[in-house]
Amino acid sequence: MTTTILITLIYALILGLLAYRGYKKTQNESDYLLAGREMHPIVMALSYGATFISTSAIVGFGGAAGQFGMSLIWLTFLNIFVGVFIAFVAFGKRTRKIGHELGAHTLPELLSLRYNSKFIQGFAGLLIFLTMPIYASAILKGSVDFISKYYGIGFGVALIIFTVLIAIYVTFGGLKGIMFADAFQGGIMFLGMMFLLVFTYSMLGGVSEAHIQLTDLMNSPGVAEQTEKLASIGFQGWTSMPKFDTPLWWIVISTLVMGVGIGVLAQPQLAVKYMTVKSDKELNRAVLSGGVFLFMMTGTAFIVGSLTNVFFYKDTGTIAVIAAGGNDLIIPAYIKTYLPRLFGDVFIIILLAASLSTLSALFHTMGTAFGRDFIEKSIGVKGKTIKSAKIGMIISIALSAVLAFLSSQLDVSMAIIAQGTSLFFGLCAATFLPSYIGALYFKSFPKIGALSSILTGAFTSLFWIFFVNQKQASSLQLCNLLFGKPSIVSGTNLAKLAMIDSILIALPASILAGVTAWAVYSMKQSNAHKGLEKAA
Repeated sequence: MTTTILITLIYALILGLLAYRGYKKTQNESDYLLAGREMHPIVMALSYGATFISTSAIVGFGGAAGQFGMSLIWLTFLNIFVGVFIAFVAFGKRTRKIGHELGAHTLPELLSLRYNSKFIQGFAGLLIFLTMPIYASAILKGSVDFISKYYGIGFGVALIIFTVLIAIYVTFGGLKGIMFADAFQGGIMFLGMMFLLVFTYSMLGGVSEAHIQLTDLMNSPGVAEQTEKLASIGFQGWTSMPKFDTPLWWIVISTLVMGVGIGVLAQPQLAVKYMTVKSDKELNRAVLSGGVFLFMMTGTAFIVGSLTNVFFYKDTGTIAVIAAGGNDLIIPAYIKTYLPRLFGDVFIIILLAASLSTLSALFHTMGTAFGRDFIEKSIGVKGKTIKSAKIGMIISIALSAVLAFLSSQLDVSMAIIAQGTSLFFGLCAATFLPSYIGALYFKSFPKIGALSSILTGAFTSLFWIFFVNQKQASSLQLCNLLFGKPSIVSGTNLAKLAMIDSILIALPASILAGVTAWAVYSMKQSNAHKGLEKAA
């Protein structure tokens, strides 16, 4: 315990110094909101990666891999190809250029200035402020689950302590302090996850032997009975893809892989990172370091999460989700039980780094969405951006903590952390991605097209999340409260729709609405032009 306290104090001191450095370098709104647009590419890449990867990935998605298997590694591929290469090259450069030309400080502000619509900025800011706590609460839950499990203290007590620490940290240094700290924390996370991967494989006799043992585990005594419920929805083993077109296949592919893999392109807390560097050269230099970082983070979480089943079965005769007591508890239980005590103490810092790096960006984004996008730019209260942003941060921290506590009371067998993350990523993709692409690449894409796309994507997503997708709707309970069943399509000929994630419905609907409005607008413009020619 003394070692843990000492390590934590050193870590907290370094974070404090970095936050103070950011505070001293913050002279104006641009510094507070965009780090003065002068970040080093390595700092930007590590900050981007550390913001993207959190306890949600390590504990939540690692736990999901422990239950569902290595099929989640497809998400690692999308994280690198879409989340880094396409994001930096196709989105990052244009976002930096156009954001600088327009003087935008946030994603909602970029869309607002491009389409000349205060409503877009206000609506987007309010949507982010009200829904991002779902994602933040998932990350909070992952961190607190680990702290609670590792030290044997109550979830509520750990949540209060951790939330107070975050509140002090994230309102202090602005985006400069956050990005300096993110880069430091990203380095800690990379080294820690590398050790975790090497240790796990070495304890199982190497890469090939470890995977053989995991594959053969399906034929071990008692495992068929323990996986019977999973098998009934498509599970075929931890080294195999789920059976096509089964509920589990849809959960893995549409919710976990597609939801996060595509949703990353329209994350407001990540898009703002592009605007913190001086030129395209910095973004090009950040691609390699960002890709390597994400490969180590997500690849390790999914591989180790799956392999924990071998460890737990050998010791307890039960698979990981049963031995640990729940999906989100698999990684904390594995760390506490099988890794050296000293590494467990150090891993607390890795988890804190993963959590704080993401949460600081989320709360900064929620604060600016509330203070700048909604209060200042949409409502028109001038000159109070930083003060309003800090108030928004405090409110969002409190709301996220409440949601984290409520989620801890739900069925522990559910992948709550992974679902909360996927839900928000999918919502952002459906709401912002088509109009974001239009803003970056199509000068003729009109305001009516952006409005149609944003509103259609947002409300279709929310409807699907609350009333159709059974996994998400049953967690949120509103459908059950109003209609007495977990999904409005349950028990009907459309019951299969309950397996499909909202992103596969809402994103196409958002694209269709935007393109249709664009076509109608273009037609009217063309007819009006012809009318003027005839009149002339």
